[in-house]
Amino acid sequence: MTRIRFALSGILAALAGIASGHLVAAFLNPSASPVLAIGSTVIDLTPTPVKEWAIAHFGTSDKLILQGSVFLVTLLLAGVAGILSERRRAVGVGLVALLVTLAVGLVTLLFLLRQADDAVPRDTGNSRRGFLLGAGGIAVGAVLVGIGGQLKIGARTVANIALPKPKSPAKALPTGLETTVKGVSPLQTPTATFYRVDTNLAVPQVDLDRWSLEIDGMVEHPFTLTFAELSAMPLIERDITMTCVSNEVGGGYVGAARWLGVRLTDVLDRAGLRGRPDQVLSTAVDGFTISTPLSAITDGRDAMIAIGMNGKSLTDTHGFPARLITPGLYGFVGATKWLTKLTLTTYAADQSYWTKRQWATDAPIKTSARIDTPAPLSTLPAGKTAIGGVAWAQQRGVAKVQVRIDDGEWQNTNLGPDVGIDYWRQWYLPWDAKPGLHRLSVRAVDRQGEIQGSKRATPFPSGSSGIQEVVVTVA
Repeated sequence: MTRIRFALSGILAALAGIASGHLVAAFLNPSASPVLAIGSTVIDLTPTPVKEWAIAHFGTSDKLILQGSVFLVTLLLAGVAGILSERRRAVGVGLVALLVTLAVGLVTLLFLLRQADDAVPRDTGNSRRGFLLGAGGIAVGAVLVGIGGQLKIGARTVANIALPKPKSPAKALPTGLETTVKGVSPLQTPTATFYRVDTNLAVPQVDLDRWSLEIDGMVEHPFTLTFAELSAMPLIERDITMTCVSNEVGGGYVGAARWLGVRLTDVLDRAGLRGRPDQVLSTAVDGFTISTPLSAITDGRDAMIAIGMNGKSLTDTHGFPARLITPGLYGFVGATKWLTKLTLTTYAADQSYWTKRQWATDAPIKTSARIDTPAPLSTLPAGKTAIGGVAWAQQRGVAKVQVRIDDGEWQNTNLGPDVGIDYWRQWYLPWDAKPGLHRLSVRAVDRQGEIQGSKRATPFPSGSSGIQEVVVTVA
């Protein structure tokens, strides 16, 4: 029982300290929360193969699992610190200080250790009761404080800012196949369900009145823009599909949206290039960096500094107040969120977050097709149904989508509306499903006649490839 009391003292001290730190950080800087700060360090130190494994197996829940793991390990070490405090008080207190580094955690530990000390020699019912009551009170208080901090962090919502109308608007979206083919992804992905992949455990919350965008580096005229100045520049509106390099074949890290923003070349032309820069190093408000090949920005594509998404201002999750969108490139080389700085430089002089980790410097999105319906390993009734999904080949466009059933021939599918070469294409194939186990395969063909590659490749270092195959049972 004695060791349990001392271990519990350490755990509750850490819990109180972490909860208090979480609450304080919620009001000042959410990313400074003890668990989030430790978790961010763990992310930075995690080898690339482990990161890819986590994303592939846990999807968008990887951050929640990481936070939970960090929290549990911290409490386990705190329990060890409590046990050490029975004989070596300074060592135990020092370890908790290292784990939590908050005065409230240390005060809590000393209080509980005193209660534990008082309970040891007598070990009476009253002494045990006093320790348990004190421990219970601290546990309840820590939980309430932690919940309060989490509610504060999650309470912020970005008001929809009235954005100017674009000088170059996009055409009205046609009706998508989702209205007639059940299970096919919507032609436009709703903002609320648009995928999110980044290294942030806490979403940056930017004060618009204090935000600015700095343009520097190898330029003739460095300058800084406020949001009002940025949004006053000529705006373009484009329908663009984005894909994450971590997307496995048939995966969900892809989405199509309408973006509103300023052409990146308009900003660079104002700065004027000096020397021979070959990359734009973009920096987020938290210091995160991404390298974008300058050639991909200046070749005529609609690379932009986006301030709007699907008719509204950006949300915190998707990069408020401004982010990069580079059609045809995976997000890790062309889609910096929470943008605050653009530096014209060279790859020889500067490396971004992912470049340092040996990811590709130029990563064009690979042609790919995905089956949305029927779902993998599903059971469906025999008879007439449809196989359907989406395909993308940014900067090239989708010309065909073909499906193979079992070992049969590749069949051309019916394509949905054509929104442009940077947007995905819905597709479907009517199917008279016969009873039994069936294997469905899909591939896309771009407008240059290139067929989607069948060779399997993992996301690292330049995106996955291969043909998606889905097995279903027809009853």
